[in-house]
Amino acid sequence: MKPRFVYVHGNETTHWSASWAKWLKGELEALGFETFFETMPDSIIARGKYWLPFLQDVAGVGGNDVIIGWSSGAVAAMRYAEDHKIMGSILISPCYTDLDGDELEVQSGYYDTPWQWDNIKANQTNIALIYGDDDPYIPQPEFEYIAEALHPTVIKIAGGRHFIERNQFTELLEYIKQTYQP
Repeated sequence: MKPRFVYVHGNETTHWSASWAKWLKGELEALGFETFFETMPDSIIARGKYWLPFLQDVAGVGGNDVIIGWSSGAVAAMRYAEDHKIMGSILISPCYTDLDGDELEVQSGYYDTPWQWDNIKANQTNIALIYGDDDPYIPQPEFEYIAEALHPTVIKIAGGRHFIERNQFTELLEYIKQTYQP
């Protein structure tokens, strides 16, 4: 059975289709995958108290789903996987700290409790970490720490920045094809 791909955008987003997401949705559906791409509630601040219940109760994310999380969406994907079985996650430009007190990150609530790295790994089969070697928002040690904690497939993209300026994201699509197509 093919997985369903659930996309979770980052904070300060007014609509899920910003940047490359609309393109990716079309590519995944053309390959025969089911998708769930919606604007998250509280999309500007991205608070976990709204996002995590939305993933469970509205999106119904479970064992046949792969969460594609971008930025704050990747943080939500990691927190969701602490307590829920999923097929996998693709963590694009995530962080694991509030970035030295960044106002939106602090308000999100994702950093109020210790990370359960072993649960995140145990509750899914595949984890990928994709990041730019020149991300202007997330310091490189954030990615290195997450890679060490989760032992994911790591895709470090030269000149990737934070993937905001892109209309397409071919490296992500290639990973999906290699990992999830029969």
